[in-house]
Amino acid sequence: MDWTRILEALDACPIVPVLSIPEPEHAEPLALALAEGGITVSEITLRTPAGLGAIAAFKSACPGMVTGAGTILNSQDLTTAVSAGADFIVSPGFDGSLLSKLATCPVPVMPGIATPSEAIAARTAGIKRVKLFPASLVGGAPMIKALGGPLQDMGFMPTGGVTLDTLADYLSLPNVYAVGGTWIAKPEHLVAGDWDGIAARAADALKAAKAIRS
Repeated sequence: MDWTRILEALDACPIVPVLSIPEPEHAEPLALALAEGGITVSEITLRTPAGLGAIAAFKSACPGMVTGAGTILNSQDLTTAVSAGADFIVSPGFDGSLLSKLATCPVPVMPGIATPSEAIAARTAGIKRVKLFPASLVGGAPMIKALGGPLQDMGFMPTGGVTLDTLADYLSLPNVYAVGGTWIAKPEHLVAGDWDGIAARAADALKAAKAIRS
């Protein structure tokens, strides 16, 4: 797994919008709006039929944006997402079968964990960057801070309940490499064609993140 491009993009913007795209025609203007706001990494979930096609649309509209696939639940989802051109893979959790597939995936992976045991299982499989999900319900920033003691070589991307108001709680922690969130571009924003609002929320998030990290 080559993390170089992803880490460079996250260094520029440690905010990963988690996107559920209702219709195929939303993909291109959404990508452009996020890019206008400074977003360099995005996660397109496979929660809607438009998800897979949106990956290609994002890569066409914004070649410089690192575009991943989320809501990977099984090995078939993983294979399909990689074939669609996903730059990285995110899952909300894993079982033994999925974890073994993730460990041999040709692109970087961020499996979801919710307990220390799951974090250790991922680490044992050679995966040291994971998603804490759902972050706000399983301990949030205090949980990540606590995990930093025994698991000092692991990085976490909290997702689930993260908002602009809680960015500082997470991004101030040295073992948080990024945060994921839905607030920048929710499905209702896309249906309403609120591209200017999405660009503005993206810019606000990036400005806040840079202030915290500086």
